[in-house]
Amino acid sequence: MAKAVRETLQQHKGERVIIMDMREVTLIADYFVIASGQNPTQVTALADHTEAVMAKLGAILLNPGRRGKAHWILMDYGTVVVHLFTEDERQYYNLERFWGDADIVPDVVPPKEA
Repeated sequence: MAKAVRETLQQHKGERVIIMDMREVTLIADYFVIASGQNPTQVTALADHTEAVMAKLGAILLNPGRRGKAHWILMDYGTVVVHLFTEDERQYYNLERFWGDADIVPDVVPPKEA
C-alpha cells in the first residue's frame, strides 16, 4: 500500500515523496508516506488521489473528514499513515528528523527495457 501511495503521489507531482519504515521505531504504524505540495490546493489534490488509490486497494481511512486548511493532511490507514504537507509546514514539523531512527524505503526504479 505504501508503495502504491508513493507512486500515485509521484505521478501527481508530489514533491520529496518518501516512505519511512516505522516497524522498528513505533507501534503507531508500519509505514509513513510523506510528501509535499506547493500550496494547500495541491496538497488537497494529492489527498484526493491518495484516497482513490487506497480505496481501490480496499484500505479504510480511519480519520475521514479531518482535512483542516490543507497545510498538513494526515491520512491514517492503520498500517500506513500518509502525511501531506505544504513545504513550509514540512520543514517546520520535520518528521524525517523527529523519526530519524526509521529507515527510508528506497525508491527503486526498474531499468528500462531496450
